[in-house]
Amino acid sequence: MGKLFGTDGVRDKANQGNMTIETVMNLGRAVAFYFKNIDKSEVRPTIVVGRDPRLSGSMLEAALSAGICSAGVDVRLLGVVPTPAVATIAEQSGAVAGVMVSASHNPFFDNGIKVFKGSGYKLSDEEESAIEHLFFEESTELPLDEDVGRVYHLEDAIELYADFCLEDFNEDHPFKGMTLVLDCSNGSTSQCAGPIFSALGADVHVIHNAPNGININENCGSQDTQDLCEKVREVGADAGLAFDGDGDRLIAVDEEGNELSGDQVMAICAKAYKDAGLLTGQRVVATVMSNVGFHDAMKKQGIEVFTSGVGDRSVMELMTECDAVLGGEDSGHIIFFDVHTTGDGIISALKLIQALRLSKQPLSSLGKIMVPFPQKMINIDVREKPPIESVPSIMQAIADAESVLGDSGRVLVRYSGTQKMCRVMVEGPTEEETAAIAEKLAGTVKASIG
Repeated sequence: MGKLFGTDGVRDKANQGNMTIETVMNLGRAVAFYFKNIDKSEVRPTIVVGRDPRLSGSMLEAALSAGICSAGVDVRLLGVVPTPAVATIAEQSGAVAGVMVSASHNPFFDNGIKVFKGSGYKLSDEEESAIEHLFFEESTELPLDEDVGRVYHLEDAIELYADFCLEDFNEDHPFKGMTLVLDCSNGSTSQCAGPIFSALGADVHVIHNAPNGININENCGSQDTQDLCEKVREVGADAGLAFDGDGDRLIAVDEEGNELSGDQVMAICAKAYKDAGLLTGQRVVATVMSNVGFHDAMKKQGIEVFTSGVGDRSVMELMTECDAVLGGEDSGHIIFFDVHTTGDGIISALKLIQALRLSKQPLSSLGKIMVPFPQKMINIDVREKPPIESVPSIMQAIADAESVLGDSGRVLVRYSGTQKMCRVMVEGPTEEETAAIAEKLAGTVKASIG
């Protein structure tokens, strides 16, 4: 049996590989049959479908919907919404599942499928395997006549999601007097982010909120904060908030125009939660990609760090196991489990601004809770993805790098879960030494499998 799901759903270049209309239609059918088979209600099940504004979204939304309906399940289209809105509305509406058509922070020519259960949680490995089994199975009998599914439109999906984001705010205009700049990455938050923060009383400046199908994530958003940093300095903002194309991650910029990593944002929020008595067990979950400086910062705050694999799905699974209320990734995927079941850029931004407001300090001061170790990340395109441990030249290069670093840094070599790419990450005592070790290690990776 083949493999479809990667670190976070199914992803490929639109109109080829795993993102052809035929593949997406069959995947929609498999998802629908899986949830239809476990649904015990007597009414026809429904799956909610959202998308980001990239060019291929409408095409793949149609293919996905056709596949779902062919299995005898109704579709409720949400239109362009952030990924976490799909999880929220699936849970609120009683749908058996929610599916998002998005390639997250990837360029416009890529696309992907993310699947949520009706509870708002992402799939487990076992559930993904069961859906893959249905996808590759040829003998599924299709419903006929009045048993085929229908497509409906949910016109107020953005309003429902905005209400969800705002429901924990009881006081009027809690952000009054604050100036914020939002970078919507020409993506899914373009329509809702500005109104949400304006409703809380902030003076809001929004950039990169005019999606045209091909400008999503292009020199903007969480992947490129240069424009955001300049705008923050220009208007004298208290903070800048950058989302990615589908709105499930956040990168922040302080009032001086300096970028804060996802680890720094999570460190600020972890301390705020602890101070408010909200940090259950005085623990947080981070991933193997989190900076060593994050671990040091949490240790100084008396907060225990549990480490998961990469991806907010892995973070959520470990949070559930260890009863943590806060977890996330350096990339900006942060889960506030007391609010949501998945990473949510806008919720993360709201929590950060709440912490900033309560602290009565500038964001640059809050950011000093964590001093990041110098880090160098190099992405290498690869022909194939053999297990890293099966390539002697790479394993020797890793051992050599670790020997040089000793206790003053670390090395991580892993494949991207969504692209034919190997990521080399090195953290070390100085920028120069870290970069040199990373470049040497990346050269070995490229020569071996690039």
